[in-house]
Amino acid sequence: MKNLFLVAVMAVLVFASCKDKQKSSDTEKTVTETIELEAKEVEYSTDSITMKGYLVHNKNTAEKRPGIIVIHEWWGHNDYVRKRADMLAELGYTAMAIDMYGNGKEAAHPEDAGKFSGVVRNNVPLATARFDAALEVLKNHPSVDSSKIAAIGYCFGGSMALTMANTGKDLDAVAAFHSGVKLPVMPNDKLKAKVLVANGGADPFIPKETVDAFKAAMDSINADYEYIEFPEAQHAFTSKGADALGEKFNLPLKYNAEADAQSWQALKDLLYETF
Repeated sequence: MKNLFLVAVMAVLVFASCKDKQKSSDTEKTVTETIELEAKEVEYSTDSITMKGYLVHNKNTAEKRPGIIVIHEWWGHNDYVRKRADMLAELGYTAMAIDMYGNGKEAAHPEDAGKFSGVVRNNVPLATARFDAALEVLKNHPSVDSSKIAAIGYCFGGSMALTMANTGKDLDAVAAFHSGVKLPVMPNDKLKAKVLVANGGADPFIPKETVDAFKAAMDSINADYEYIEFPEAQHAFTSKGADALGEKFNLPLKYNAEADAQSWQALKDLLYETF
């Protein structure tokens, strides 16, 4: 009888364990199946120019969620920045890939990219106006909790995200990838956001002295930040199209899968801790 009782107990436990595993599997399946991205192009403007953005969220999530601005590389608002917005939406955020050049303008050559980015970078009031116009669109979207906002950017976009944070924008978190850190507005006591910077140690566009100066400025105000350097990574390490562009224009651009994955995980950790 004792042995029969033990057998019965074991059978119950095995059955319960199987049910739990099935329940877990069903839950994971449901979560996956309920991600349905709704994306749309949005036009917004300042007094002087119209800009073309891309806003995306999971339409099957009812509750409001944090909104995240995504700022493009110096090439302009393209498919790459939209893909990053999609990835953020899949994580449960509402993301808006913004247009800092106006009219959805893209650069076909590094010379054009340098000119377009220089116009914005060298005019902080202009950059601020364009950023604010996008921010208003994002905050007013019905899926967004306007009290929870972050901004991320790549290359030129990273330096713009950091600069906007340094001007005192009400951002909870900011992340910059393969971004210059000699900024139009350096870190100061107006900075409110948690900051993540992920750069390549083999990136010739980011001199060590500028990194040292950036860290010193952040330390001087006791900023909440993390600076990650991937020793072997070159510029544009998060972009799978970097190698082709590097070869085409003879530039030190190269995708690095490991640095890409690790920097994205660092971003996810930052957003999770913040929100």
